[in-house]
Amino acid sequence: MTDRILRFGVIGLSRGFVLTRPMFLKDPRVRLVAAADPRPEARAAFEAEFAGRAYETAADLCADPEVDVVYVASPHGLHVDHATAAARAGKHVLVEKPMALTLADCRTMRAAAAQAGVRLLVGPSHGYDAPVVRAAELIRTGRFGALRMLTLMNFTDFMYRPRRPEELDPAAGGGVVFSQAAHQVDVARRLAGAPVAKVRAQALGWDPERRAEGAYQALLTFANGVSASLVYSGYGRFDTDALVGWVGELGQRRSPDDYGAARRRLTGSGDEAELKRLRAYGSGAAAEPERVGHEHFGFVLASCEGADLRPTATAIEVYGDAREVIDLPPAEAPRQGVVDEVWAAVVEGRPATHDGAWGQANLAACLAILESSREGRDVLLPHGGDEP
Repeated sequence: MTDRILRFGVIGLSRGFVLTRPMFLKDPRVRLVAAADPRPEARAAFEAEFAGRAYETAADLCADPEVDVVYVASPHGLHVDHATAAARAGKHVLVEKPMALTLADCRTMRAAAAQAGVRLLVGPSHGYDAPVVRAAELIRTGRFGALRMLTLMNFTDFMYRPRRPEELDPAAGGGVVFSQAAHQVDVARRLAGAPVAKVRAQALGWDPERRAEGAYQALLTFANGVSASLVYSGYGRFDTDALVGWVGELGQRRSPDDYGAARRRLTGSGDEAELKRLRAYGSGAAAEPERVGHEHFGFVLASCEGADLRPTATAIEVYGDAREVIDLPPAEAPRQGVVDEVWAAVVEGRPATHDGAWGQANLAACLAILESSREGRDVLLPHGGDEP
């Protein structure tokens, strides 16, 4: 590290990187110096925009001596190989959610980081969002009495955004449980402040053309007695952005006139692979939207004994004996909370919330959703799922 700037290298210049790219452009604490991607157009775009080095393979990037932190933004099934390679090369690691596809792979990643003496963090995920972090802080003060119940609900068009075949293959980590429950579980755990002890769930799929699970309902019971109801549908009908002032997941202004746009694009093009390519970096991906609020993950309500707290894109709404609105100032840079955690862990040596144990526990809860649905029973997580 030089001049207290964290120098990042990214593995994978696809959609995950497109969403995180503004963080690297606007946060002065980080600099993106290298990238790895098999697509020549992506490498050329990276070199032009960031004046950094672009490699064809992850191994070459991990060998770059100027990289301090490797951001693993490759497909889910490659996370374990790429994260362990980065750790063994002496790089700190930020790996996209879900951390991996199996708990064994999570343990392998944690062991590699521990052996190399580097830090392993998991994200970005919506547990980093400023409204969630602030709501969790308010709950911990005890000002509103004990937290008793959480209600989380998100309805999106996730299943009708362009997908690679493996993104619709449950065996390869496709569907909404791996990709979206990873966010929702993270938010619930941040607010509950305790490990998940029990999961009862139903994962559902009702479009034969998109055969992965596209929806789920889950009841999570936490070790401190808090219960959380998680509902998610990616089938593109109702849109919960209607409940948050038509501010989208990335904090951008949405229009109700765009209803059904994802389905129309998908059915109208006839070439899903081309639509997917156009969403990737270096292939004509849309410009960054104007942000009017913080990122969020749908409707969230935290019910304490003395008040209900509702984090939104711009404030925490408190419904107690009187209604109170706690405004949240805009962030100086997108996904600032992610850099805050990486900086604190790598530069200041402080513990991270979203470390490898946290990421493994998130995956354990997601896997429990699938197991509970498949077997029609409660799934117990005696240790929260983060055992090394």
